[in-house]
Amino acid sequence: MKWIALLAVLGMLPVLIGWLRTNRRHLPRVMMVFGALPFVTSTWHLLIAPISWAYWPGFVKGAEVTLIDALAIALIFSTPRKFRQVHLRWPLIAYTVLVMLSLLQNDVPMSTFFYVWQLARMVLVLTAVAMTCRDPKAVRGLILGLIIGICFQAVMSLKAHAQGAIQAAGTLGHQNLLGMLTHFVIFPSLAMLLATKKSRWLWLGPVAGLTAVVLTASRATIAFSAVGVVLTLLLSMMRQPSGRKTTVALAGVLSLVVAAPVAYATLGARFSKPSDTGDYDERAAFERAAKAIVHDHPLGVGGNHYVIVANTQGYSDRAGVAAVFGSRSAHVHNAYLLSAAETGYVGMIAFVLMLVWPVIVALRCAWRYRRDPRGDVLLGLAVALMMVSLHSLYEWIFVLYVTQYMYAIAVGLIAGIAAEMGYWAPRRKRAAAAPDRDEAAESLAEPIPNVA
Repeated sequence: MKWIALLAVLGMLPVLIGWLRTNRRHLPRVMMVFGALPFVTSTWHLLIAPISWAYWPGFVKGAEVTLIDALAIALIFSTPRKFRQVHLRWPLIAYTVLVMLSLLQNDVPMSTFFYVWQLARMVLVLTAVAMTCRDPKAVRGLILGLIIGICFQAVMSLKAHAQGAIQAAGTLGHQNLLGMLTHFVIFPSLAMLLATKKSRWLWLGPVAGLTAVVLTASRATIAFSAVGVVLTLLLSMMRQPSGRKTTVALAGVLSLVVAAPVAYATLGARFSKPSDTGDYDERAAFERAAKAIVHDHPLGVGGNHYVIVANTQGYSDRAGVAAVFGSRSAHVHNAYLLSAAETGYVGMIAFVLMLVWPVIVALRCAWRYRRDPRGDVLLGLAVALMMVSLHSLYEWIFVLYVTQYMYAIAVGLIAGIAAEMGYWAPRRKRAAAAPDRDEAAESLAEPIPNVA
């Protein structure tokens, strides 16, 4: 059945490509669907796994293809040729190559290939978003899609909380994963809210996102979300102050003040239950095991292979990881240590560059064009990646395909917006393109017909 579904998806691609080429006016609506899909792909099972290792203990359990991948291919091949130059892919491609080389470090290379396949799909999504989001209306459509997705998860979290869940996870399976995804929505939508007066529906992004954050009852998620909101407001005011931004900033601070007691109550409910773990610090035990692996294997043990090595080579035993399934099947709660253990020191450097370089580009472009409202959106995306980078010091879930889809979308947005603003253009062309940038900035604020 899965092969029939795969063939059906592939067979529909030429039709979708042709439709997109001749119906570019519908692109904002298509991007809305694209932005919402990461939040429902696993829930609605919008994926096919031609090769599936369901019981593999790694974080990728097969070679998967999702509806997002198919839509990304259609967007790439339907985009006009003049927009097909894409920036900011090289850090992700470099990391993908290093993961592929780590095939040589383990005795089950197929498991590492699964991760290489996943990363290649992320390159595809980044490329599609970067090409498509040269159009400001597509940018707005995509961010509205992200808002729709987080609204769905917020509603499902409220439902779970009403049914007695102390840490609500929406439909994503774990509250920390939901918390990580909220970063990619709250800050860009807040930044766009600051950038345009036509803010219909945009306010739902911060409101729904912060609602989901509070209901996760995750200390790291709540802390980084609060820091990110304040940082987004401060950077936007420093870049280009205005009366509207002051009003939104005051509303944002007031919202944080109102949310603080609710967050305190959810954390209190979480930690009111007695713990029987004594002095056992599982996070520290995981980190001891990972550091020992890095020490013994400076080139890494192979992507998607950490759990196997930690258990079969005695690292978890020596680090004092509890001998129960939930602990021995888990990854070290630090994405950087996980990357170093699996791909070595060089792989970890590439992983850091993958997170940091788009932030540098977004901040430089935002400050270079301080009068362009699109720079505020770049600030929101930069803050999102900064908070994800910090959050990854305490979580490993960046390597899951849902999180990486959101990363690829964020970096694709930065690449597309910065390219349209003229960031990579020669100086003489930047000056000539200034009127076009102003026109694009105005269209960023235009509502999508029948949607926003």
